[in-house]
Amino acid sequence: MRRLLFSVLAFLTAVTLQADKPDGGMHQAKHKMFQRVPAEKATLLQQGDAKMFCPECGMNLPMFYKTNHVAEVDGKTKQYCSLHCLVEDREINHKTLKNIRVVDVTTLQFIPVEEAFYVVGSDVKGTMSMTSKYAFGTKEAADAFAKAHGGRVTDFQGAYEAAKADFTKDTAMISEKQAMMAQKGEMLYRKRCKPVSKRFTSPAEAKAYIVKKGLCEGLQGKQLQAVGLYLSRR
Repeated sequence: MRRLLFSVLAFLTAVTLQADKPDGGMHQAKHKMFQRVPAEKATLLQQGDAKMFCPECGMNLPMFYKTNHVAEVDGKTKQYCSLHCLVEDREINHKTLKNIRVVDVTTLQFIPVEEAFYVVGSDVKGTMSMTSKYAFGTKEAADAFAKAHGGRVTDFQGAYEAAKADFTKDTAMISEKQAMMAQKGEMLYRKRCKPVSKRFTSPAEAKAYIVKKGLCEGLQGKQLQAVGLYLSRR
C-alpha cells in the first residue's frame, strides 16, 4: 500500500511540474514548437508593461515569435503574435496599420512585408490559424521550406488574403478554445491569485498587471494566459 501511494504521489508531482512549464509540458517529449524562440532572441518592438504579449489575444510573443508581425497604429508600435491578429486589428477593429513588418524565419529579424516571401499551408503548425503562414527574406529560403514542408509561396498580399479567407473559421476555433481556457483560468484565479477588482480590456493588459503586481503564485505560460482570459472577460 505504501509503495502504491508513493507511486501515485510521484506521478501527480510530475504532472504538476509539467503543467507549470511555459508550454504546459505538452511539447517536452515529442517536439519543440517551431514558432518558439528563447526570450533573449526575440526582438520586442512595442513598449509598456504588456510588451511581452500580443495586444489582441494576449499570447506570449517569444513563444510564437516566428509568426510575429509589427505595425505602427495610432502613433504606437503594436506587435502581433500572428497574421490572424493583425488582420483582426485592421479588418475588425478598423485600425490603420502603417510600416508593417514580419519576422524572417531564417534570420529572426523583422523585415518589411513588401520584401517577404510567405509560405502558406505548410505542414508546420501555424499560429492562431489552421493554415500556417511563415515569412522569409528570400525566395530561395521560402522555396526550400515549401519543398520540405509543403505549402505555396506567395507575397504578403497573398498571405493576407489567405488569412482573411480563414478568419471566420479560425476565429470560431479560437473562441472555443479561449472559452475553455477562461473557465480553467477562473479556477486558477480563485485558487492561486490575490483578489483583483481592476477591470481589463484585454488578456495582455490583465497578464501584465498580474506579473507586475505579483498577484498569482507561480503562474506562467498557459496558466497565466488562462487567468488573463478570465480576467479580461468577467
